[in-house]
Amino acid sequence: MNRLSTERQAQIIGGLVEGNSIRSIERMTGTHRDTIMRLTLNVGEKCSRIMDEQMRNLNCDRIQVDEIWTYVQKKQRRVIPGLDDPGRVGDQWTFVALDPDTKLVPTYLIGKRDLETATAFMVDLSERLANRVQISSDALRAYIEATERAFGADVDYGQIVKVYEAEPAGAGRYSPPEVIKTEKSTIIGRPDKGHISTSLVERQNLTMRMSMRRFTRLTNAFSKKIENLRAAVALHFAYYNFVRVHRALRITPAMAAGVTNQIWCVEDLLAN
Repeated sequence: MNRLSTERQAQIIGGLVEGNSIRSIERMTGTHRDTIMRLTLNVGEKCSRIMDEQMRNLNCDRIQVDEIWTYVQKKQRRVIPGLDDPGRVGDQWTFVALDPDTKLVPTYLIGKRDLETATAFMVDLSERLANRVQISSDALRAYIEATERAFGADVDYGQIVKVYEAEPAGAGRYSPPEVIKTEKSTIIGRPDKGHISTSLVERQNLTMRMSMRRFTRLTNAFSKKIENLRAAVALHFAYYNFVRVHRALRITPAMAAGVTNQIWCVEDLLAN
């Protein structure tokens, strides 16, 4: 990896954040996949540090939270109790927070879809905000206790509950069910019900699936180790916040949120 020029490293990282697989980048650049993976782990560690250091004292009026599924090594039904480490293999969920105004992702957390992970995620979010905020989530019950533990009464929190039809809307097992109605409820404080929504953070789920090969559905690409997943997600969000210009904003989310005053390039992620 040390023998790779900065230009070649930027080419590889650029391919990864645009959703290319490691093997496809190997074919395009002539760089061995093991070297690509080592570079990903190294840059992922830097990106994780960037996110932790830069996402502080944020002035966000509203935050939407959601979680997205993937798996490591094997799907949950193939995890062998007593033999496999459930924390390292099987289902893994990435909890994501998004500011709908600036499109900034102030924090994320990879773990199980349980109260422990939800609490750690919400506590981390609370420590990054400089003001009282309105939070919106789906109906995952763990969010209620997690939000109360993290923010106490100093938050306006509401949930949006989607009611789906009994049968899939279209032909085929992969057709999603249709949402027939939504219900908004106040959980803590006095949230503005007109802004209780998870639509934009759910749109971020699509961005993740398109930008990280290991999140794509119905594919043979998946994370073999939890460290690989963490590195890929850290790289994705650092690139998304600081490098990728949001089409509607015409600047990066980090610029819109006042975190930085310039558009970063991939080389900046390599240098930090």
